[in-house]
Amino acid sequence: MPEAATTPRAATAPRLATTPNPVIFVHGRNADPGVWSAMIDSFEAAGHPADRLFAWSYDSTQSTNEVLAARLADYVDGVLRSTGAAQVDFVAHSLGSLPARWYVRFGGGAAKVAHLVSLAGPNHGTTVGWLCALWDQGCRDMTPGSYVLSHLNSGTEAPPPVRYTTFWSSCDEQIAPPASTTLAGAVNIRTACLKHNDLLTDPAVASGVRAALAA
Repeated sequence: MPEAATTPRAATAPRLATTPNPVIFVHGRNADPGVWSAMIDSFEAAGHPADRLFAWSYDSTQSTNEVLAARLADYVDGVLRSTGAAQVDFVAHSLGSLPARWYVRFGGGAAKVAHLVSLAGPNHGTTVGWLCALWDQGCRDMTPGSYVLSHLNSGTEAPPPVRYTTFWSSCDEQIAPPASTTLAGAVNIRTACLKHNDLLTDPAVASGVRAALAA
């Protein structure tokens, strides 16, 4: 059974008026669920129940379409069972955007995911991926024109009924070009001048993510 990402805050923390969807946070390359601590804290402080916040851990060197999307599907099913919810929301950073998108589009997730938020995702590829593509499948998946990206971006890039939102920064040093994150049909939000990992901890971005999930 999936475990909530953090322990509950004090009982005096505010609660939302309605029970929100469970949120699954998906980290990026060479990271772990700990990168979400600041954003998860902000969700709890805003009244989001801690037992509906989850962070998926995975090996970012593995294939998006052949391995990770199926494992994410299993994780989603576990969250739905443990919470009794009908749908989840995704908040993905960087490479994590790709298995999240693949699961939604090709892995049966369209009925189980209400919102997909991509923070600094290489949604149209990043040339930085070529630096590690020789030995790392996750990097190959991020390269412009890869098998994964060519399939994800064929036809409708942000297919309904899932609601897509992206956050991107012109100062992102890992996504080249930075506007690669934007998706046709999504709500695309340009942040302040933030480095790649700063989108994980910026209060304005966290507030924007919460607003996107509430829409």
